[in-house]
Amino acid sequence: MAGLGQKILLPSTQLTPQMIIGVLGLEGSYSEKAAQIWTLRHRLDSVEIQHFADIEDAFLAVEQGKSDLSVVPIENSIEGSVGVTLDLLYENEVEIVGEIVVKIEHCLLSKGGTEKIKVVLSHPQGLAQCRHFLKKYFPEAELRSTGSTSHAARLAGEFEEMAAIASPEAAECYRLKILLPNIQDRKENYTRFIVLRAAGKSTDEQVLCDTEDKPDKLENSSRSAFKTSIIVYLEKDRPGALYEILGAFAKNNINLTRIESRPSKKELGDYYFYIDFEGHTSDVLIKETLKDIKNKTDTLKILGSYPAFKT
Repeated sequence: MAGLGQKILLPSTQLTPQMIIGVLGLEGSYSEKAAQIWTLRHRLDSVEIQHFADIEDAFLAVEQGKSDLSVVPIENSIEGSVGVTLDLLYENEVEIVGEIVVKIEHCLLSKGGTEKIKVVLSHPQGLAQCRHFLKKYFPEAELRSTGSTSHAARLAGEFEEMAAIASPEAAECYRLKILLPNIQDRKENYTRFIVLRAAGKSTDEQVLCDTEDKPDKLENSSRSAFKTSIIVYLEKDRPGALYEILGAFAKNNINLTRIESRPSKKELGDYYFYIDFEGHTSDVLIKETLKDIKNKTDTLKILGSYPAFKT
């Protein structure tokens, strides 16, 4: 079993890895699964997966050069955005270079049987995604949050009275029984992960791009092959301020795929806005739109342009 900071070599026999990818959690985490999907899609010959205790450590890993890339969750189809990821995107000098969407299959894992369970462990998102299940079948159980679903699985292996909400892969890693599969409250449960690198760091674009479209030759028909993520902040709120920003996208027929507010932590009612839209910053129309938005805001942070995930 791999612990925090330990590295797993995928799947090449080369002694020197070409790339180190940091992920949230221990072996068997959903972040590790996302990294493996990304690795296979990009046909990388040699990659090390390095595990980190929490999302902040995964962010710091790329900034401090402990990993070339890091994979962290940003939003879930049931519970919405991962707040700590949004905050860290603003606070740290990182760039988004990719995304992966993973279907989540939460299972109830334990050494013992269901009749012995007194404590259920998981990441806060895992507990929240199974809220109704837990209330119905384990109303008396103590719910404990852990740094990741895989960490919960490892802890559950210590006592028969403990169970974990985690992936089927985690059950195999930590030799636990799958007592009940697919326990999430909604059958369609997906988490979107983002791939990060340190801002300004050079990476082979052929490695990062899994699409035949070339960012520097985009037309409207191929713009949806890429996404761009930005953060905007309005220092002084005024009537119509957000409308002006959204209007810049509408005027240029640029499709928004996500918009969300996040507290600035300066005062109540003060927010940053996180916006994802179709297109790449190398597109002339996108450049003009961002220039227009910059003139209308106090802060514009471009988080990166990257290939949109295709199922």
